[in-house]
Amino acid sequence: MSNVNFWTLSHFLGFFKRLLTAHWGALVALLMGVCLPLYIFESLAVTVWRNKSSFPWDEPLLEAIHATAQPQLDWFAATLTKLGVFWGVFPAATVIAIGLLSLRRWRSLAYLITVLSGSVVINRSAKMLLHRTRPSLWASIAPESDYAFPSGHAMSSMTFVAALLVLTWGSRWFWFVLAGGSLFVVSIGWTRLYLGVHFPSDVLAGWLVSIAWTVGASLLIRPRFTPANAAIEDKLTVSETASLAEPMGIAASKKDE
Repeated sequence: MSNVNFWTLSHFLGFFKRLLTAHWGALVALLMGVCLPLYIFESLAVTVWRNKSSFPWDEPLLEAIHATAQPQLDWFAATLTKLGVFWGVFPAATVIAIGLLSLRRWRSLAYLITVLSGSVVINRSAKMLLHRTRPSLWASIAPESDYAFPSGHAMSSMTFVAALLVLTWGSRWFWFVLAGGSLFVVSIGWTRLYLGVHFPSDVLAGWLVSIAWTVGASLLIRPRFTPANAAIEDKLTVSETASLAEPMGIAASKKDE
């Protein structure tokens, strides 16, 4: 009996080792890209829910940024902030989606649409649930009327850039997207603070939940864009299309009968 138990345990440990070896990347992504950001976001959200007020570091940071205000920066921030959603992210995402559609990258296209639309749903739901009012430390030149937590512009820009990083992973474009995208995300976040329409914790929360959402969705949808992975995506797409077409064919044949 003991020999059988030892044999079973030995085989299980071997299987467990192979499983971890095969999926270690996904497990690290799940831990660092989903669990950790969600844990910090949850801590921020619970505090906002209970207190309905700012964090001790929110107002000092806003005041420090506001101390740099000048007319030229006012115009720059008011213009740049519009790129965070309708003037920048939306048209750029539309162009990329059309490109993915023409390349027949169904999985990558589905991933991009899913994360961007899901980001909007998450943002609106969180705002309606938490009801955090916007800062009122000074009269903003670009006032907003809805709730503050989390920042929609921060979520939109971070979701878009994080999705592009997933789609370009392993390609020569990855580092370009990382550098340019990081600058874009930080710049949009800065405009929200400079304009006085968000607390720093609103922007931070938007970044965190967007990272968790895009990474989590990538582990489920497994998008592929780079040439090295194009064959994998094509194979998966063909097999999935066949599996979807099979019951449809059965239904059609029954209808013909």
